[in-house]
Parts: sequence; structure tokens; C-alpha cells
Amino acid sequence: MKYLLTLCFLLMSSFGAFASDSAINGANTAWILTATALVLMMTLPGLALFYGGLVRSKNVLSVLMQCFSIAAVCSILWLVLGYSLAFSQGNALIGDFSKVLLMGVNPSDVSGDIPEPLFMLFQMTFAIITPALIIGGFAERMKFSSVLVFCALWLIFVYAPITHWVWGGGWLAQMGFYDFAGGAVVHITCGVAALVAAIVLGPRRGFPKTPMLPHNMTMTATGAGLLWVGWFGFNGGSALAANGNAAMAMLVTHISASMGAITWAAIEWKKFGKPSALGIVTGMVAGLGSITPASGFVGPGGALIIGLCGGFVCFHATVYIKHTLKIDDSLDVFPVHGVGGILGTLLVGVFSSTELGAFSGYGYGEGNETMLDQLLVQATGVGATIVYTAVVSFILFKVVALMTDGLRVDEEQEIQGLDISQHEETGYSL
Repeated sequence: MKYLLTLCFLLMSSFGAFASDSAINGANTAWILTATALVLMMTLPGLALFYGGLVRSKNVLSVLMQCFSIAAVCSILWLVLGYSLAFSQGNALIGDFSKVLLMGVNPSDVSGDIPEPLFMLFQMTFAIITPALIIGGFAERMKFSSVLVFCALWLIFVYAPITHWVWGGGWLAQMGFYDFAGGAVVHITCGVAALVAAIVLGPRRGFPKTPMLPHNMTMTATGAGLLWVGWFGFNGGSALAANGNAAMAMLVTHISASMGAITWAAIEWKKFGKPSALGIVTGMVAGLGSITPASGFVGPGGALIIGLCGGFVCFHATVYIKHTLKIDDSLDVFPVHGVGGILGTLLVGVFSSTELGAFSGYGYGEGNETMLDQLLVQATGVGATIVYTAVVSFILFKVVALMTDGLRVDEEQEIQGLDISQHEETGYSL
């Protein structure tokens, strides 16, 4: 009798475990595991190499150090508080504290049909790359301590709330706002924060008269290649399933990246007589940033136009910011990511239409019946994201300045380079 009861208990336990695990789709889980690794690769080493090659040799190590450190700090903060604020129920503006430290979340718990710990990890990679992108706005002149404190606070007070608005069931999601993989959540927020940083810190010493050319385009091109490949996980993974939506998202991502690269290179070729490696990789990033919010809602024809617009508009935005306004956004984060994100977030309101023939998409968001309806919702989301990010980022910079006794290194340290002054190391021993 004892053995019979034991056998029954084991069978019931096994059935319970099976019943719990049966809610998990193995194919979707495998794909999101892969996509998570791809998105982390975008920061480490993709963005680190891309940005590292763009700065002067005396600052290359500082950029690598910032990317690695931000990845570590933001990962911890995402576990402790960020994920809960972004994706717990809360209210229309912000989540609650129910998932702090993944409290109460078990390996068998699901988000959709993938394990919730995996969904949390996938979203963590987005929370890593977004503040890491901002460093391009203040590269070569900000204290390492200020970088870490700002990015930590920014993740909690800017990234998490806006993520909740868009992906966590917040007020923009309730309006039918379209942002498939981070046009507003990632690219507009990081671009606006970088622009604010460039204005608050002021230009690098010598800007704009002293040439500040990339020191290693081979490194930059390598990083750009890793970003292009990793973006398949960024956009394709945002389908949260191994299905046709993921496949189409990857296809339109590739088309837009290709069109953005060709467009930027063609403009340079006509304007300067020669296309540059810097231009073609920057155009690629512009195409990728522009298609990101639209990637799950538009077809290949729409992606072609979005990539073309991304390359063209972001090129001229870069020239305008640097040469007309003379704002030293060191690595062009706002004109490429910010403007690209704004452009793509608005254009998804057009190319999600099912009535554009070869350029049609897959329909408007819930509650939006016409193109104008969707465009108004998209414009509302863009405007709210810009204003909130700009105001809170500005406040955070002022607070961090008080906490770290100023944001910038001094003149001697800037001339010496951040590699030595901040880390007592050099990127190269030549």
C-alpha cells in the first residue's frame, strides 16, 4: 500500500510538471533564446567596436569600458527594479513592485508561450543597449563615474516608464500605438538623451575647428556588421515567436538596412565625389533605426521606402546638427537614432495601411480605422516620448553633476584622453 501511494504521488507530480511545461512552446523558446544572444551581441561587442573605432585613439578604451560597465550595471538594475516597473501591471503610467528581483516568478511561469525568465532576459538586452547608445552623445569628455550614475538613473526614470507606456500595457499601448521593436522605446529615447547630453556638457575642446576623425574604421565596420546581424534578433525576436511575423520582420529589417546604406553612400558620392566606409555603415544604422518601430507592421515595399527616407533624412539631419547648429553630438546619436526613430515611428502610420498595393502593410492598431487615426496616435507617442525624455534627462544630468562634482573631465584630462585619465590604461601599445 505504501509503495502504491508513493507511485501515485510521483505520477501526480510528474503530471503537474508536464501540465505546467506544456504551456511553453519549445520552438518559440529556442528562437527567443537565440534572439536574446543576438541582441546582447549588439552591445558586446557590436556597439563597443562601432563606437570605439569612431573616437580618437586616446579614448577608445574608455568607450569599450563604458559599454561593458553599462551592460553590467543595467543588468543588475533590470533584475532588481527595472523589469517590474516596465512590465508589471501597475497603472497606465508605470508598473508596480510585484516583480522586484523576479519575486514569485518560477522557471515554468510563462509570458505568452515562452518562459517569463526568458522574456525578462530578452527585454534586459534592450535595457542594456539603449543607455549604451547614449554614450555617443558625450563621448570623449564625460567622467566615468558620471556616466555610470546617469545611465543607472536614466534606466529607472526614463527607460522603464516609457517601456511600460508602449509594451507594458500603458497608455500608449491602450491607444493602439505601434512600436514593434523600439522606435520610441529605444531610438527616440536614446537620441533625445544624447542631444540633451551634448547641449548640457558642451562641445569637445577644439570643436568644430579641430578635425576629430575616427581612428579605426576597420573596428567601426566590424562593429557595424555585428549590429546588422544582431538586429535580426532585435526586430525578429520582438515577434516573440518563431513564425511568419518574425520572418517578415527580419526581411524588412534587412531591406531597410540595405536601402539606408545605399542611399547615404549615394548622397556622399554625388556631393563629395566619393562614397565613404563611414557613410555606408552610418546609412545602414539609419535604415535599421527607421525600420525598427515598423518591422512587424509593414511589408517589403514599405521597408524599401522607409530605408530610403531613413538614409536621406538622417544624412541631412547629421549635417544640420553638426554644421548649422554646431552641436557636438560626438557620434551622431540624435540625427541617426533619434531622427531615424521618429521617422520610422511616424511612417508606420502610413505603411501599415492595407490599401497601398505593393507598399501595403498589415493593418492599423486596435481602435484606429484610418491612416489619419494611426498617424495621430503615432505623433502623440513621438511627442510624449521626446518631451518626457528631454525633461527628465536634463534633470538627471543636473542631479548627477551635483553627485559627482561635475559631469566633465577637466581640460588637461580631456587633452590627455580618457583612457589614461579615467582608467590608467591605453587601448594600444604601439
